[in-house]
Amino acid sequence: MIDKIAWLHLHDGQLLSTRSRGKTRYYLPGGKREAGETDAQTLLREIQEELTVALDPASLEYAGTFEAPADGHPDGVLVRMTCYRAAYAGQLQAAAEIEEVVWLTYRHRAEVSAVDQLIFDWLRAQGLLAD
Repeated sequence: MIDKIAWLHLHDGQLLSTRSRGKTRYYLPGGKREAGETDAQTLLREIQEELTVALDPASLEYAGTFEAPADGHPDGVLVRMTCYRAAYAGQLQAAAEIEEVVWLTYRHRAEVSAVDQLIFDWLRAQGLLAD
């Protein structure tokens, strides 16, 4: 099981997503926790590293946990994505391994990982992600 923490940031029915260098699929911003880190510590660190913005720890709100086969891993390897919403300060820009920052709608569902597809379905069912 791969344990990941992700930031769900929506604006006008679009979801913030990223593409890493050398990858073709888009992934929600966030990443794997380091030893001893809490969800909040992981998310704050990963978002600062990837997007150069600071999430507001006081605004962190748990959104949901999703599991699916891990993209690019052998069969049977799952990813568990724990998602949070949060306000941020700064200007979003690609950093570290991130090559592209994009805003996606439901029509981009086929371009994201399996676990992100579940999240797209969930957001759409709530009326939060535009077609």
